[in-house]
Amino acid sequence: MNAPFQPAAQPNAQTLTTGQVLQQLSSMLQTLGPVTGTETLPLLDALDRILAQDVLCPVNVPPHDNSAMDGYAFDGALLARPPCAQELQLRVVGTALAGRPWQGRLQAGDCIKIMTGAVMPEGLDTVVPHEQVRIVDDEHIRFAAARLQAGDNRRLCGEDLRQGAVALARGQRLTPAALGLLASLGLVQVNVRRRLRVAYFSTGDEILAPGASPREGAIYDSNRFSLQGLLRRMGAHVLDLGVVADEPAALEERLREASALADVILTSGGISAGEADHTRAMLQRLGPVQFWRIAMRPGRPLAVGLLQPRTPALLTEKNASSALPAGAGSSAKQSKSLVTSHPAVLLGLPGNPVAAMVSFLMFVRPALLQLMGSSEAAPVPLQVAAAEPLAKRPGRTEYQRGIVERGADGRTTVRTTGPQGSGVLSSMVSANAIIVLDDAQADVQPGEMVSVLLLDGLI
Repeated sequence: MNAPFQPAAQPNAQTLTTGQVLQQLSSMLQTLGPVTGTETLPLLDALDRILAQDVLCPVNVPPHDNSAMDGYAFDGALLARPPCAQELQLRVVGTALAGRPWQGRLQAGDCIKIMTGAVMPEGLDTVVPHEQVRIVDDEHIRFAAARLQAGDNRRLCGEDLRQGAVALARGQRLTPAALGLLASLGLVQVNVRRRLRVAYFSTGDEILAPGASPREGAIYDSNRFSLQGLLRRMGAHVLDLGVVADEPAALEERLREASALADVILTSGGISAGEADHTRAMLQRLGPVQFWRIAMRPGRPLAVGLLQPRTPALLTEKNASSALPAGAGSSAKQSKSLVTSHPAVLLGLPGNPVAAMVSFLMFVRPALLQLMGSSEAAPVPLQVAAAEPLAKRPGRTEYQRGIVERGADGRTTVRTTGPQGSGVLSSMVSANAIIVLDDAQADVQPGEMVSVLLLDGLI
């Protein structure tokens, strides 16, 4: 990633719309640029990675004209000659198998039996499917010529990809289909961008690690697992930095460690206006950081900025390892050699579990894709009829957890999962979609169309 990165000045008191947040985030990250490191991987190891450069097609795909189905190949010009208004009779002189081209000489009125994928012999350009054929004797077939046109059931050389064309463009995520396409070109490896390194930690005196003994007033840390799960699904290299108590010195130290180890620092909690929210005050001392209030529900605060790492000479591989917290996961400890000298992007999320997940999906996910160098398009909302009344106050965007289902009448509708509080994490478990109610929208009546984002593909 390149520097410098300077967030556009925004008054702290300003409340932004969700659209303004996405626009400003994108503008900020554009100046920073995507990660620049690359690596070359075997195809199967490159699943879901981001392509670092265009892949040009070294061959035509397919490499030769071939049959699109099992049948009989013949010269399509015969279809234009009488008495083809009735049936055409042809003499079968051989068989072409996939991978075993037929070698021989053809005369007028000859055809060959051919299998799907087999090379079309020179002079033959049309295939009649075997189910349309009537066997006359051991050497002859007949079929209704009117059911075919010249060129039917033939795949042309280069029909899929022409030699020299861009087979896959830089920035594309390597899906299973993309890996198959690369393999069809005869490639065994591919150049991809390195994984984006994201350091994550939760904040708060009330946070307990799962497995710890319960204590009054404390809650177990769910964000550490849901957010890291989202990061891993995106293909990020996650550095687990555990939990940080509400102690300014500890918080500052953890932020400095994270800024030296990662491209992005993701936190949850500690960015509202509460007296114990030291993240907010600390970040403003460590770098150009903004605190946005967003007109949305659930969620509202979002911290965005840039943290300069400590001088690399002061953080060697040895003391980077010892500086990691005792609660840090093994992924962070294994990454002690990944000390960086470039600024780290800071994205601070609210602490309520649902607010943290929704804010991640709406803002962090597109930001990380941009930093990864991905060209992936934003998900397209679907229009679905509401199955029940939806309460909505104009002036903010609401993301309600929903269940899209098809009724016995075949109609697709969406209903909420029930209570929509920002701490009701079970609503994210039972949901298969997010109902997006925009700023101007008011209460929704049953039958009205609403926008939904299916969680399949987002999570």
